[in-house]
Amino acid sequence: MQKRFIVGLGEALWDCLPEGSKLGGAPANFAYHTHQFGFDAIAISALGNDILGDQTRKELDQAGLNYIMPIVNYPTGTVQVTLDDEGVPTYDIKENVAWDNIPFSDEIEAVAKNARAVCFGSLAQRNSVSHDTIKRFLAATPKDCLKIFDINLRQNFYTKEIIQESIAACDILKINDEELVTIGRLFGYPGLDMENKCWLILGKYNLKMLVLTCGVNGSYVFAPATKSFQETPTVEIADTVGAGDSFTATFCAATLAGKSIKEAHKLAVDVSAYVCTQVGAMPVLPEKFTKLL
Repeated sequence: MQKRFIVGLGEALWDCLPEGSKLGGAPANFAYHTHQFGFDAIAISALGNDILGDQTRKELDQAGLNYIMPIVNYPTGTVQVTLDDEGVPTYDIKENVAWDNIPFSDEIEAVAKNARAVCFGSLAQRNSVSHDTIKRFLAATPKDCLKIFDINLRQNFYTKEIIQESIAACDILKINDEELVTIGRLFGYPGLDMENKCWLILGKYNLKMLVLTCGVNGSYVFAPATKSFQETPTVEIADTVGAGDSFTATFCAATLAGKSIKEAHKLAVDVSAYVCTQVGAMPVLPEKFTKLL
């Protein structure tokens, strides 16, 4: 039987943190964490012919993560990350980099045709080359592939059109409270409270689920006739980089493993809280989490 892959599709980049550079990028983080739960995961992006490109491959090899990251004529992506007193990051994301120019290939199409789940965001769609690759990948996936749009609004790298197109193409939308305010403004949903905005988007786009994270104020999962809420655990934060990606990965893995929405939600919250206690986006998860699936 053909292998079915869980795919993180989009940016692979280096987060340049105060204490040094760490490999990151939401899709690679997502693939890495689903891989830790025992799934066949693969990260798809593009790299430059440079030291950071070499280092990316080395680290992914060490992590045992499958990847398709062709070398293109652009530098490997970097992000200058500044942390505030609470460990919350702000990002300066460099443009015209390798992951803006992910080429669609026969190899990538073959993965799409065997995808069990795929997670993609808005950031890697800021350039027409990667936008086209993501669109073609989604079109090539099987009917039962779980498509997760982790919206991940960064700086001014998004348009209303791409957001609408992406929500229409996904099964699960993951969004945070600040992004929900932006979407409400873009889509013209004034005056609605947070929950009503979520129910409206869920129904309008016929989504299977909408996941809303609200930082220290907890998180919600909305599904037709279902709502789950989980409080955010209080932990000692090292940094919050990649915590959201670990949440998405865990929720996806638990859902594919047949867990209920509530069970998947609880595990996602616990894992992302643990990732906040670690430096960087790709810590090794303790067995107490990974053995649950």
